[in-house]
Parts: sequence; C-alpha cells; structure tokens
Amino acid sequence: MYNEAIQAVHIELRETPQDVARRAAEIIAGEARAAVARSGRFVLALSGGHTPWLMLRDLAGAGLPWPDTHIVQVDERVAPAGDPERNLTHLRESLLENAPLDPRQVHAMPVEAADLEAAAVQYAETLRAIAGSPPVVDLAVLGLGLDGHTASLVEGDPALDVTDAEVAVTGPYRGTRRMTLTFPALNRSRLILWVVTGSPKASMLVRLLDGDPSIPAGRIRRDRAVLIADREAAALAQISESGADA
Repeated sequence: MYNEAIQAVHIELRETPQDVARRAAEIIAGEARAAVARSGRFVLALSGGHTPWLMLRDLAGAGLPWPDTHIVQVDERVAPAGDPERNLTHLRESLLENAPLDPRQVHAMPVEAADLEAAAVQYAETLRAIAGSPPVVDLAVLGLGLDGHTASLVEGDPALDVTDAEVAVTGPYRGTRRMTLTFPALNRSRLILWVVTGSPKASMLVRLLDGDPSIPAGRIRRDRAVLIADREAAALAQISESGADA
C-alpha cells in the first residue's frame, strides 16, 4: 500500500482531536523525562494549529520536568505582539498561564524585528545556545496543512531550499510572512511528532504517509517519527489496526 518509508513511522489512531491532543501530551511528557535523565535538559519545538493548542492545555498538567524544559518555536507569523494569529499568543494562553514554566525558558521567534533576516540569524544562535551546535531539539511537534505544508515550509517558497541555516524567513503566505525552522533543523530532531486531525486532511495524510516529496511535509524524515491522527483524518489511509495503536 505504502512505500517502505511508512514502515519507519509509528502510527497511532485516536477517535477525536481531543484524544489526539491528550495522547500527544503524554508522549511529550515521556520524552521530556527521558531527555532530562539523559542530558539534564529537554528542548521542545512547538507548532501552531487548533489541535496543538488543545495539546498545550493537556501538556500544562502532564507533569513535565518544567525547570529543565526549554520551548522553541517551529514557526511564527510576522505580526505584532499579542496578535491572535501569533502562535506565541496561544502558547502563552494555553501553556504559560497554566504550567509552572519560567517564561524565560520560552524562546520566541523575534518576528517583531525590523530586520527579519538578521533576526533569523539571531534565532539560530539562540537555538545553538540551547540545543548545541548544530542544534538538535529533542522533540518537534508538526502539523499538516491542507496544501501539504508543514511548519511554514510552503510549496514554492525559497525557504524550502535552504540547506545552510536553521532558520529562514518566508515570502507572504496567506498574506503574512513567516519565520520558520528549515528542513535541516527539523530533520535533526531526535523525535518528530505529527499531530493530524479532521477529514479535510485525509487526502494529504495519504501523501504524507507515502513520503511524497512533492509536498513539503513529505520531505521530513520518518525514521524517528510518530504520527497521531484521529479517525477522520485517517479515513483514506487504510491503516490497519495491526499497524496502529487504537
């Protein structure tokens, strides 16, 4: 059904987006404890999106080793502070207001800077200070766009071709420029956690699982990847119960 790439992706099915969010929080909590035991620090890269925002609320009560946890952003819209479209706005409302996490351990992308290209370089330096050189995050949470994008890596954007930097600034997408981690930065992650929900994602999920390189999401490594989907998103994927955790 799928090419060999799918064999490396651990797939879990859940009934609803809320169930997906809850399971994602459980996985993150387990990885956090393992990372702190291993290296004394857990570096989590977070994306935006409705289900990840649900996940953040569950994560707040999941018992992470908060004093040793650092959060970085996978991507962010170029918009003013507090803008409701900013991922950081939701991160603060869903997580920071409900978890004992020091705000200084949330490292926001500097999208309010006048010089965005210089700000991207600055954020890459922040990543290196937190996660080594080259930076390796412990876990990156990714979503899947209806057009096959992930992070803010969108078909046709020059950021797709960046191979010598961890952070890039995109052109306008749906009217807004973005700052995003690049493929090299994401593919270095110790674990990729895909969170995919809703029937509109069903056809694109099939292409993701096929490792279709014509969509940006298909260019993310899969040998260290977990995908959690609700049954509506997985409706076209023909995932057998033997190949997924129900």
